[in-house]
Amino acid sequence: MHSPKLAALELKRFGRGKLPRAALVALLLLPLLYGALYLWSFWDPYSRLDRVPVALVNSDKGATVDGNRIDAGGEITKKLHASKTFEWHDVSADEAAKGLENGTYYLSLTMPADFSAKIASSSGEDPTASALQVRTNDANNYIVGSISRTVFSEVRSAASTNASRGFLDKIFVNFSDLHDKTAEAAEGADKLKDGASKAQKGAKDIADGLDTVEEKNGEITGGLKKLNSAAGKLETGTKDIADGTQTLADKVNGAASQAKPFLKDPKQVADTALLVADTAKVVNNHLDTFAKKAPAAAAVTQRVSTGTADVYGKTCTAGTQPVPATCPQLKKLKDDAAEAALLAGDVNTLVKDTNGDLGKLKRELTVLEKQARDLAAAAPGLSSKLDAAVTQVNALNTGAHKVATGMAQLHTGLGKATDGSEALGEGVGKIGDGAHSLDGGLYKLADGNGTLADGLHTGADKIPDYDQQQRDARTEVMADPVKLANQALHKAPNYGTGFAPYFIPLSLWVGAMVAYMLIAPMNRRALAAGASPWRIALAGWLPVAGLGVLQVAALMSVLHWAPGLGLQMERPALTIGFLMLVTGCFAAIVQWLNAKFGAAGRILVLAVLMLQLTSAGGTYPVQTSPDFFNDIHPYLPMSYIVESLRRLITGGDLAPVWQGSAVLAAFTAGALALTALAARGKQVWTMDRLHPELSL
Repeated sequence: MHSPKLAALELKRFGRGKLPRAALVALLLLPLLYGALYLWSFWDPYSRLDRVPVALVNSDKGATVDGNRIDAGGEITKKLHASKTFEWHDVSADEAAKGLENGTYYLSLTMPADFSAKIASSSGEDPTASALQVRTNDANNYIVGSISRTVFSEVRSAASTNASRGFLDKIFVNFSDLHDKTAEAAEGADKLKDGASKAQKGAKDIADGLDTVEEKNGEITGGLKKLNSAAGKLETGTKDIADGTQTLADKVNGAASQAKPFLKDPKQVADTALLVADTAKVVNNHLDTFAKKAPAAAAVTQRVSTGTADVYGKTCTAGTQPVPATCPQLKKLKDDAAEAALLAGDVNTLVKDTNGDLGKLKRELTVLEKQARDLAAAAPGLSSKLDAAVTQVNALNTGAHKVATGMAQLHTGLGKATDGSEALGEGVGKIGDGAHSLDGGLYKLADGNGTLADGLHTGADKIPDYDQQQRDARTEVMADPVKLANQALHKAPNYGTGFAPYFIPLSLWVGAMVAYMLIAPMNRRALAAGASPWRIALAGWLPVAGLGVLQVAALMSVLHWAPGLGLQMERPALTIGFLMLVTGCFAAIVQWLNAKFGAAGRILVLAVLMLQLTSAGGTYPVQTSPDFFNDIHPYLPMSYIVESLRRLITGGDLAPVWQGSAVLAAFTAGALALTALAARGKQVWTMDRLHPELSL
């Protein structure tokens, strides 16, 4: 008998009464109940969090900053009630603690009394972070605690964002104020720059003027030195003049004293003057005769002297004895003649040598004669003129002494003026150096002020000056600068859709497991008849595989169309076809375990199920599991089934689906081959088969 007929005979047994039919219906519905109920319960738990009672304690007393009232606790309370994240209950701190302990509330959220004050402190001198106090009790429910951490993390982030908005808005306002003040400072720096430039120009003009003053003062000092030197000479000269006038005055006064007695008789003075004039005239007249007679007189006296000497020599020195008594007279005569000859020769020589001087003497005698005659004519008024002359000489002497004294004072003053001018020159030089230094410093100051002004203008341009709208936009961004751009590829719309790839194969495994509790893994008639092992294996596999197809149809229909579920599949046809392959694979594996190990195989079926559930990565990624489960993950079929169903239901690359299909086909063929081997072994009866140690 062929395998399909054997499979049909196996299924006909369920039509022989009400109970077998009910068992068949239960067998068809068991995966449905298992998978659908599980998914229904997990379908969308987050949409029902508003039914979870949570204690909300708002102890915040608020705060006032810059005249503005802040009630952060009240604002968060309103937003929490409006969000309906949980079923919020406004209670006291004691009620929250008691309710959390006895299970009335799953968790509590407390805003302390200084919550607003600490938020407001961010703009003060001593900023302090505020804290939302969350208390959970895992004895009530662990999952709620995990969910609350996610929810309250968002609440904390929102509260921090609100606090940051106020702080940042104040910063932006301060930026605007800083911009305005910097702009004012820049304008002031411009004015300072202009003033410094003018001051620098003035300092340069002063320095140049002082250089000119120093130069001119040098000239003045040089002139004063010359004047001082000349004044020294004048002082000496005027002193000499004063001494001379003093001598002159002394002599004039003395001469006047001596001359006054003679001037008392003007006639005698006139006669004497006439006598001098006549004498001068006579001498002047005889000078020419004297000049003419002098050579002849010299020659005569020389002859006389020579003759006298000869007479004396012959008479007195020739050795004549006796010596005449007249020798002494002759000697005296010889000497006098020699002296006269000498004098006459000297006169003659003088006349020759002073021939020009005689002319001068003649002129002077002529002048003397004239002056003597003038004196004789003026003799009657000489006495009065002498008194006037003495007076004038004394006045001249007095004036000369005054001039000498003044000149000495002038010399002293010019010396001091020269020293002062030199000191003034040094002072002007130092002032000039200082003025040049001031000029250089003011130039640097002007340049530095220009740089400062440019820097302040540049800084003012760089400092933002936002209006209210711009501040609001930037505050919004900076208070929450990083937005989570959560882009989910092939997003599962709810919790149930995300878990469907895990629970659907679980229910199909359970369906196959229960099916082989009612259907024998190997047909006993075929075993007894010695049928082919492959025929026996297929005959035991086909009924359960066929039921599995019906189970897939029923389960997926309910999951897709049932109210409250509504599973949406990206690739429905491929999903159904793949699940038929899955149920066939599971049926083959469960069949082999039951065929090979008998009653113990049912326990192994549960063990394999547990291993698959823990290593398939249906909830958390398998990488988060211990190494043992990571090691067995690639060798169990459910690992490939879960991965493939995710791609079929939510979308994605189909490569894992084709790989999973190949793996399932290999597992199916392998399990059927092992079942055929087990069938061959079962065709030989042993004592263990007749009397099994364990029977379920």
